[in-house]
Amino acid sequence: MEQFEATWERIKDEDDPRRCQYIKPTAGQCQNVCVENSSYCPAHGGNKAFDAKKKESLRNYRLTKFHQKIQELGNSDFIYSLRDEVGLLRLMIQEKINHCDDEADLLLISGPLSDLLMKSDKLVNSCHRLETKLGNHLDRTRVVGLAQTIVQIIGKHVTDESLLEKISGEIAEALNPE
Repeated sequence: MEQFEATWERIKDEDDPRRCQYIKPTAGQCQNVCVENSSYCPAHGGNKAFDAKKKESLRNYRLTKFHQKIQELGNSDFIYSLRDEVGLLRLMIQEKINHCDDEADLLLISGPLSDLLMKSDKLVNSCHRLETKLGNHLDRTRVVGLAQTIVQIIGKHVTDESLLEKISGEIAEALNPE
């Protein structure tokens, strides 16, 4: 990253437009040349203009970088559903927590973390409502019916009754993991 390098140059002419604008009450206007993109020399705050320009440049870079990333994600063929968005939010939550070294760090990020958690909750609920509305959500009745169909299919190919009972028992156990 570019660093500020103070250059000291005295004006040669009293009317030089590059003259530092600082005025000392006892000595008059400063005799130094101002820093580029500033009205002041390094002694009177000209470096602040350099720092501000550097910060603005960095901010613009970050905004551009994230804008491009958002467009890429929005047009990505890999994001198919709200579930991917839920995963992305959960990843962001995990990263925030992973950057904490102790409880104090966790307290410092509690506001942004709370915001992410609320957004995640809202997105999960929206995803659930949408999947239910579209019929993509399996309720208990549909799962039990699916399990019975699977056992019937297996029963067509497995003739050993005890083995078939064992398979259906294990499927039933998997559905009720109490």
